[in-house]
Order: sequence, then structure tokens, then C-alpha cells
Amino acid sequence: MSETTGRILLVDDEPGLREAVQAYLEDSGFEVETASNATEGWGKLQVSMPDVLISDVMMPQVDGYQFLKQVREDARYQALPVVFLTARGMTSDRIQGYNAGVDAYLPKPFDPEELVAIVTNLIERKTSRVAEGGDVPDIAAMARQIEEIKALLTQRGSIAKTPAPIRIDFTPREQDVLNKVAEGLMNKEIASRLETSVRNVEKYVSRLFSKTGTNSRTELVRYALEHGLITDEK
Repeated sequence: MSETTGRILLVDDEPGLREAVQAYLEDSGFEVETASNATEGWGKLQVSMPDVLISDVMMPQVDGYQFLKQVREDARYQALPVVFLTARGMTSDRIQGYNAGVDAYLPKPFDPEELVAIVTNLIERKTSRVAEGGDVPDIAAMARQIEEIKALLTQRGSIAKTPAPIRIDFTPREQDVLNKVAEGLMNKEIASRLETSVRNVEKYVSRLFSKTGTNSRTELVRYALEHGLITDEK
């Protein structure tokens, strides 16, 4: 292929495998940048955003799981597709990877054509979501919502409440997240306060939207204030 079909960042501490995978991906039309460890990979992420991140799991110093956690905790990379390459193929290891936010998991040895198919699919899905105005985080939009929430909080006493607050069965963690959203905190700040991942916070916020019939953080906070859904934390 003469046309580049996507940009890949490949992080693997095995030179032979790294070079072989790079060559195959480049032959398949991808532009590939490589890093020999997670620290180097993180540095390259700061310079340019790839379409897909491919990382080995078993690496010295910082392993793939720790690297993925660092990536997912940064708002810029929450929607970045990530593929794990690993010699560890046990179900428990795969579950750990998926829980950490990996999009695909390919145990070694693997067929390079399967890797190309996975990467191509992830790029196509990401492109489709962007074209449809999907779930790629808009940091500027979120920042605007935070400012709107803070303005709402200054008017809290004057917001008209329903005569009888409705009951919505929030889980304790959903209530915690709602309270933090109502403080005007970003997802990363909420994750830090609650000692969980940014991705988990996103899931809880999504559930809150669903349970309250709202579509934005501002709408959620206004709804919660109107219906007495925010609890006072000790």
C-alpha cells in the first residue's frame, strides 16, 4: 500500500519482535513509531498522538498495566485505542487488561495479519465515532460545563425545588460521583478523590445521565439540585 492508513505507536522491550512487527505494519500501510519501554513510550505520546497504541505487557520497570493506567488517567488519551501484546494468555490476565481499559488483547505468538485486522478495525471505529460526534472527550466543552456548574452552585439557594424530592436508587459509588460532579470537579480529580480510574468515573457519570434523563454535567447538576439528590458529605 502506498497510502498511509494510520499512525501506530509500538512499545515493546524485545528488539527482534519490535522490529518485525514494525516492518509488517509498515508493509501494510501504517506509519509506525517505536519505543523500547513505557517511559520512552509516554514521552513519545507527549509529542504526537497516534491512532492506535500497541504495547507489550511484560516490560521491566513499568509494565503494560501500569503504562495503560497512566495513559487512561490522562484526559487526552481516554479514547485512544490500545492493544496489548503479551505472552501471558490466561483468562485472568485478559480480564485484568480489559478492566484496565485495553481495547484488544493478542497473546504471543500471534498472526501478524490478525494484528493488522485488529488495528484497522480500531482505527475505523475511532474515525466513525469522531465523524458522528461520538465519545472522544472534548476537554474544552467539559471545561465550559464545569464553569456552568460552578455558576449553578452560587445560585443553589435560589434554584426552585420540587415539592417532594423524587427517589432514584443510586449506588453508593454513583452518589459519591454525583456529589463530586456537583462540586465542579473534572473526571481525573474525581478519580483521584475516590481512588478509582478515570474510565470508571466515566461509566458512573454515564449511568447518572441515564438514571436522571440528562445529557450533560450541567443538566445533571441542575436536575440534582432541583430534586434534592445531592447529599452533604461529612
